[in-house]
Amino acid sequence: MTDVTKKDFRKNNDAFVYIITTYRADLFRTAMAFLKNNEEALEAIQEVTFRAYKKRKQLRDIRYVKTWLIRIMINYCNDVLKKSKRLTDDRMLEHKASVDNSKSIWLEDAIHHLKKADQELIYLKYFHGMTFPELAEQLKIPESTVKTRIYSALEKLKRQLADEGGEL
Repeated sequence: MTDVTKKDFRKNNDAFVYIITTYRADLFRTAMAFLKNNEEALEAIQEVTFRAYKKRKQLRDIRYVKTWLIRIMINYCNDVLKKSKRLTDDRMLEHKASVDNSKSIWLEDAIHHLKKADQELIYLKYFHGMTFPELAEQLKIPESTVKTRIYSALEKLKRQLADEGGEL
């Protein structure tokens, strides 16, 4: 990614394809975390690629291209979930049927009981490895607020998992 400049990303199709290819797995993980369906996740990648291509001139800093793409994916997934009006319990039943690891099931279930904003923070921080400063920049809130919200969400997860007999 260090080879791609902001100008390249905005004007050069090959540079855009390179960036999308580089972060395809991250986009897929994000889509799966929200949509819980392989076909919908693949469709989400296509739609996000299209949206990013249309809006690529709006990217302010090439260093945050991954964050920018993941934010587009999260927004798209939230739109899909709103339109389909799926119930969280239905998604969890489908997910539980396909997952062998009971700790993963408990963790997924506990995460889905958090507020949407807390879910996003947990996914971005722990599933995508974003740092506190990156999260603060992306969400346009102070870093201390990001830390407080994440630690609060983690405490909720710990309590929920302890109530269900699991552990974090």
